[in-house]
Amino acid sequence: MNTIKHILTRYTALLWALLKPLGVWGILVVAALDGGFIGLPMDAVVAGYVYGDGAHFYKYVLIASLGSALGSIVVYVIGYKGGEELLRKRISAERFERMHAAFDKHPFWSLMLPAMLPPPTPFKLFELAAAVTEMSFGRFLLAVFCGRMVRFLILSLLTLKFGPSAVHLFAAIFRRHYYVAITVAVAALIAWLLRRQANQKRKQTTNRRDSL
Repeated sequence: MNTIKHILTRYTALLWALLKPLGVWGILVVAALDGGFIGLPMDAVVAGYVYGDGAHFYKYVLIASLGSALGSIVVYVIGYKGGEELLRKRISAERFERMHAAFDKHPFWSLMLPAMLPPPTPFKLFELAAAVTEMSFGRFLLAVFCGRMVRFLILSLLTLKFGPSAVHLFAAIFRRHYYVAITVAVAALIAWLLRRQANQKRKQTTNRRDSL
């Protein structure tokens, strides 16, 4: 255990040494790399920047979200040009069909919700699924950006209140209540969709009455 901690400490120190000369744009680089297939401790990086300059936390949230969206272009291209076979190798046929159906019905929310969630959420699989189902490129980028912005905003507010340890707190709470978080997110989506559908029906009824 001590060896693992030592490795992680040295890895984090090396990462910060590389980011320091880049200034604020360092967070964009890390987010873009993390958005692709290179996994990096994105939450720790965001928390570090926010803790060092709390007055401008919103700037880091926006830049990190933008970087994640730009990096995800790599995953989108791979998925769009032939990611179905790759995706089928990583998940069961039943799960593949469920994800495909979800993206066919509600593509934006099916990607934005996973983008909001920290590890161990397999977000790259959702990105691949979005590309495989031929989700529009613009909507894909917007869903990733919005989801990441929610995630980094929550993390930043926790960091401002509790300090850098908020990263571990955030991760621990999520891992401990992973399925609860997923259930709440899905329930919120269903409630929003039902409300939206009800509003559309109400407008249609009002329009019919006005036309008579």
